[in-house]
Amino acid sequence: MSAMALANGAVIMGHVIAALFFLKFWRRTGDRLFLAFAAAFLLMGMVPLLTNLMQVPREEQSPFYLLRLAAFLIIICAIVGKSRSRKEPPVE
Repeated sequence: MSAMALANGAVIMGHVIAALFFLKFWRRTGDRLFLAFAAAFLLMGMVPLLTNLMQVPREEQSPFYLLRLAAFLIIICAIVGKSRSRKEPPVE
């Protein structure tokens, strides 16, 4: 096993663990923000997995890089949606 494969395995494991933590928080609270973060971390974990399985030499030039873009778009949309859902009571 090469050092690069070991490092990619650690990165994948880190993303999956983060996703599991966010899923745990989502089950406790029911907040969609945690579910969005869990989905985003799973997508980010899929990028090194797929690039290793398909033996892509440069990740940034592969179509799998769009998964990372989708993950960040999910995070941005979830944060914007969460901030818009907080309506402050009208000041009289």
